[in-house]
Amino acid sequence: MAEVARNIGVHEMTLRNWLKKAKESGGDESAGQDLTDSERAELERLRAENAELKMQVAFAKKVATWFAKDQR
Repeated sequence: MAEVARNIGVHEMTLRNWLKKAKESGGDESAGQDLTDSERAELERLRAENAELKMQVAFAKKVATWFAKDQR
């Protein structure tokens, strides 16, 4: 569970909550269904956007660290 949460970029507890809600709402019924073309396209777009945002956050952290060291 922890590894999956890290891989998708969410906190482990968030993933647990999502799974719990999916089970409570009967989310297991659609687990084997394929995505439509539009859903697949949106998923690919969101994954690309997520990767871009992760890179931006990593860069911002490095810049903040650099500025913090420079201020000392």
